This record gives sequence, structure tokens and C-alpha cells, in this order.
Amino acid sequence: MSIYFDNAATTPISTEAKAAMVEAMEIFGNPSSTHGEGRKAKAIIETVRKGIAQRLNCLPSEIVFTSGGTEADNWALLTGIRDLGIQHLYTSAIEHHAVTHFAEYIEKNHAVQVHYIPHNGQGEHDLTWLEGELTAKKASGEVCMVSLMHANNEIGNLCDLEGLSAMCDAQGAYLHSDTVQTMAHLPLDFKQIKVHFAACSGHKFHGPKGIGFAYVRQGTTTQPFIQGGAQERGHRAGTENVVGIAGLGAAFNHCVDEMAADIAHVTSVKAHAIARLTSEFPGIQFNGHSGDLQKSLYTVLNFYHPTLHEGGMLNFQLDIQGVQCSGGSACSSGAVGGSHVLNGLGSPGGTRISFSRYSTTDEVDRFIEILKGISAQN
Repeated sequence: MSIYFDNAATTPISTEAKAAMVEAMEIFGNPSSTHGEGRKAKAIIETVRKGIAQRLNCLPSEIVFTSGGTEADNWALLTGIRDLGIQHLYTSAIEHHAVTHFAEYIEKNHAVQVHYIPHNGQGEHDLTWLEGELTAKKASGEVCMVSLMHANNEIGNLCDLEGLSAMCDAQGAYLHSDTVQTMAHLPLDFKQIKVHFAACSGHKFHGPKGIGFAYVRQGTTTQPFIQGGAQERGHRAGTENVVGIAGLGAAFNHCVDEMAADIAHVTSVKAHAIARLTSEFPGIQFNGHSGDLQKSLYTVLNFYHPTLHEGGMLNFQLDIQGVQCSGGSACSSGAVGGSHVLNGLGSPGGTRISFSRYSTTDEVDRFIEILKGISAQN
């Protein structure tokens, strides 16, 4: 029986999402059409939009449906240089590639300076340094944007997003955050957290793939990332993915409404994994703050052990044994040189196991027995 421990890459679609998608398939109208069938499709979209906005404490008009988190991240950064006139982008070398690769593109093709916020071996960013930079740029009248993810997708490190947003607000800097790993997993109140842009991907919380949304703070000047139509109130051209939006909405609402129970359950699974790994494998290291329940996302654990990881074949060996996990981000799994996050921390390697509401302590125990068998063979 297989063990699925790669929920930071994608999650199983929930029963609620499947039911909503099947129901939406019966509504075939184009949501841009003004006749009855079109209005039915449009009603699905707007009902989902309102439900998301209610749970994020923001306006429905601040939610724009996209193909996923990568598009939302790219749109935010492009908006910064094209529509907001930013001259400096502050980000991190251990961000998701949706941000780092676009930052490289920006630096190469636009008159924008990209600055990488220093971080230590645990992945903690030097926000004092960042504040000094923003203060100096504000004094000289230069426009800045900061882009930092709420929770790192490989090591789970949490950013104090509310504190960061207060800093950026005080310094007049725009703030974008890749919230893909925390959306519907942690409470987010966009009246308190004053980001200008945030990103969501439905398949990270038991919704379908290929659908997500961008949060765009009211009053932030934007132009469409995709041209060719006036959908999404002029923000994004193209006929909306009604079935995907229906599934996204059902999954989002259910996860947010059941969040307290999910956090308690998944945290207990992660705590059990930390305890068992520490007990059975002396000398084990947890990359970043993933082994600290207070400083990391409760769904992500990334570990390294010299014996288990000797030869670099552990993830392959686990796959043969029916354990699905990863050595880093699924989006960069084919990258030459391994994980840019672990390389950035100076870690010799690692395995990421990530949990969901469907994960159990029994699965952790089976996982440990499989690891012990692999260790005995090494």
C-alpha cells in the first residue's frame, strides 16, 4: 500500500471539489454570454469569488482567477515594472522559481535592479537589512517592490507576513507574496496583512490543477497579463475555467472552514514524524526550520541523514517501496544541480515529506520502517 507524502507538490482532489465540478459540468454556457445559460455559468464564478473574498476578508473585486500560482506571481512582478514603475525588486534566492526565474528575466530585459535579501543557513532572511534598504530608497524617491513567500515550499520556513507588510507600508514599498503553500492552510486576513499581491493555486488544498487566483489590493494599478478579452473585469482575457473555479471554490471553502481541525491533525502527524526520525536516526538534520513546529508550516518537513542520503538514491529507493515524496520542489524536479533552496542553505541534500488532512501517524510509522530497511542496506 503506497504512502503519499508529497502534498506540497499537489494534493488529492477532495470529495467536495469533485462534486462541485461534476455539478458545474452541467452548466455549459459561456460566462461572458448575456443569455440565461451564460448567466448560470457567470453565477458560479461570482459565487465562488464572493466565498473566497469573505474568507480572506477582502473585496470580491480583489480576487482575479488565473491558471494557478505561477501566473499570479508572474503577473504581480510584471505589473510592478510595467504599471507601477518599480526601480528595485527585493526578493530571495530561495524563492520558488515562479519568482526567481521571473526576477532574472526582469533584470535582463528591463531597467530594474534585483536585490537578493541575505539569509542564513536556516533560511532566515535579514529583514533589518531590508528595512535599511527600503528606508534609503524611500529617502531618494525610488520605487521598490518586495517579493517574499509566506511559507517556503521546500523547507516550510514561515515569514511574518503581517510584520513585513507593515514594514513595506511604512516605507512606501509594494509587497507581493507567493502564498501558494499557505492559502487555505493558515488564516489570512487581507485587511490586516497589507500585501498588494498574493498568489493561490487550487491543487495545493485538494482542488483541481490548472486553476488559481491572484489577490490584487484595491487601488493597485494593473493591466492584463493576457490580452484578447474583457473577462475577469478586464484583468485577464480568456473564457473562464468554470468547472475548475467551481472545484477551487468548494475545496477552498471546505479547507478554510475546517482549518482548525486540519491544523491540529496534520501538526500531530508532523510532530510524530519529527519524533520518530529523531529517535531512529541519530544525527538527522532538519533543513531550514522545518523541524521547528513554531517556525515552519505544519505540512512540510525536510530532513537529511548522511547514511540514508549516501549515494543520492534515497528518493528513488523510497519510490520503489511505494513512498511518494521529493528531493525539493516538484516544479524544479528535473533541474540540474538539485534543489536551489537546499544549495542556497549549504545543505548537502534532503528529502521533503509533506502532509495533508489525509495523512496519518500509521503512515509515518510505516515510512520509518521502510527507511530503517533502506539504512540497513546502505
